[in-house]
Amino acid sequence: MKKIKVFVIDDSAVVRQVLGDAFSKDEQFQFLGSAQDPIFALDKMNSNWPDVIVLDIEMPRMDGITFLKKIMAERPTPIVICSTLTEEGSDTALLALQHGAMEIITKPKIGLKDFLQEAHTQLMDAVIAASQTNLTRWKAPSETPAQITKQKLTGDISQIQATEKIVAIGTSTGGTIALETILTKLAKEKTPGIVIVQHMPEKFTEAFARRLNQICDIEVREAKDGDRVSRGLALIAPGNYHMQLKRSGAQYYVEVKEGPLVNRHRPSVDVLFRSVAKSAGKNARGIILTGMGDDGANGILEMHEAGANTYAQSEESCVVFGMPKEAIKRGGIDQILNLTDVHSVISGY
Repeated sequence: MKKIKVFVIDDSAVVRQVLGDAFSKDEQFQFLGSAQDPIFALDKMNSNWPDVIVLDIEMPRMDGITFLKKIMAERPTPIVICSTLTEEGSDTALLALQHGAMEIITKPKIGLKDFLQEAHTQLMDAVIAASQTNLTRWKAPSETPAQITKQKLTGDISQIQATEKIVAIGTSTGGTIALETILTKLAKEKTPGIVIVQHMPEKFTEAFARRLNQICDIEVREAKDGDRVSRGLALIAPGNYHMQLKRSGAQYYVEVKEGPLVNRHRPSVDVLFRSVAKSAGKNARGIILTGMGDDGANGILEMHEAGANTYAQSEESCVVFGMPKEAIKRGGIDQILNLTDVHSVISGY
């Protein structure tokens, strides 16, 4: 009997180990190996192409949806999606099916190892069924490009629900007290990754971040170029440098760099907010706090238009109502909150 050649692509070492052991021990399969992201996978698979690929959605460098579209456009291969993002009826599940996924198995967000062991039969059956699929007549949806380079991401993944969420905060005059009020109320295990621009001179931001880190449950630090944005962590843009949110596959990181003043500021809230709109879309929340001027007003409008939920600090709780006022005036705010309530739209998001 010919064995079914299987390759696993998942950034979780636990998933790779458990599935690798399962396929290796079953005589129906030939386990070719695994990789933590599609870029590594392509290098490994080219020498021995699998009959079926087991694929995650959220991975670094290239997300699973982009990879699925690439494979089905260039070398149609049965793919079984195994992801936390594919609850029945979700946008992600529908997108995966639209672009050629043969089967979808939803991983839980907790208890992953036990689930994988218990779902052994379900997953094996899915791979066997997928291997019997005839893809000679597969035709990619018309909007799928014929070729997708390894580096290119389509933007689909930023407009559908993701496990990782982003909160972006911009503030100026009065912001040090406002941020302390908010961040000290957050519990590390319930807080998504936060990116912050506080108008402040160079070198002051490091001391400010260090002080907040001492009094907060979450980790707070001055951002460095390339830092990953992760749960329980707040990154503050360093003085005299712009900070932008970037996406690598389904993970987020910050780019810290020099550049011209924007709205008379560096760092600029607009620069951060615009990058969040582009990279995170509706997977983000934007918050504009007390401050003079209008920095951030246009950027939070772009976040709002990209599907993010947006919030402004109320006039009565602001030291200076300039930045929130301009954001509200331009139509970029979903809800106005008193300072003491801002933490509630971050915690548990």
